[in-house]
Formats: sequence, C-alpha cells, structure tokens
Amino acid sequence: MLFGIPPHLPARLLGVLAEMGHGDELAIVDANYPAAADARRTHVGHPIELTGRDLVEATVDILALLPLDTFDDAPVLLMASPGDAVPSVHADITAALVSVPGGPWLPGTLERFAFYEHVRGAFALVRTLERRPYGNIILKKGVLAPDGQLMTPASAIAVD
Repeated sequence: MLFGIPPHLPARLLGVLAEMGHGDELAIVDANYPAAADARRTHVGHPIELTGRDLVEATVDILALLPLDTFDDAPVLLMASPGDAVPSVHADITAALVSVPGGPWLPGTLERFAFYEHVRGAFALVRTLERRPYGNIILKKGVLAPDGQLMTPASAIAVD
C-alpha cells in the first residue's frame, strides 16, 4: 500500500499510467467488451484486469492520478448507445467527471464500431467488472506543468 494511491489500482496499471505520455489513450471497458482481442493491438498487448471496480469507480480512481488532455476538445470518449436514451452508466460517469481537475469535462461519444477501432490504437486497455451496457470510456492523457498543475493552453504559453 502507498499513500495517496487508490488501493484498488494494481501495480501493473500504475506502471502503465506512468509510462504513458501526453496524448496517449487509456481505454476502460466493461465486463462484456472483447478486451483480449482488442488489447492485443494496443501498446501493452493484453488487458489489465481491474477486479472489484465498476466503470465509474475505476475511472475515478484512475483520474486521481492521470491528468486529462486540456489541448483536445474531446479527451473523454464514451461508447455511444443506439437511440436517444442516455445509459445510466453514461449519466454516472458524466456526474463523476465534474470533480476531475480541469473540469467539468463533458464526454464525447463514438459509435460502437468506431469505438472498437479507436481502442485498438490505445496505449492500454483496462477491463472492469462493469455490467451495464455501453460502460466503455477512453481517456486521453494530458500534461503536468513544472509546478505540478494541469497544463492548459493558456498556462503553456507562460512556461519557459
């Protein structure tokens, strides 16, 4: 155990988060997602299992450590559901994103098959125990400024 690290995050995932650079993407997916097949095409090459956490809990734990990309208009992407109804998992993740540094973050969406294709280019894929349909998200890693704060386009101009 370490101070300040959510206890549910396995060491393997902590290493992956540290290895990621700005602009790299992390997919966090539900229990039904074809994780083994899509993870083979990611940088890491295999899914990281996050047992005991649903999508929202896993995302909150990860975003306690991972800065989001303020230079991208959509650093958070959800798998779109068919029709106009908003899945409960999307409402829950949107509510959780309000307290993430740099927010509030409003997630974008990708159609299901576009989402699968996009994940194949991700740095890594994390599978959760989420059972609700369309409980899949992509996070794009941002940059920390020399002072340790989240870098934004405005603050980047001031950095020497």
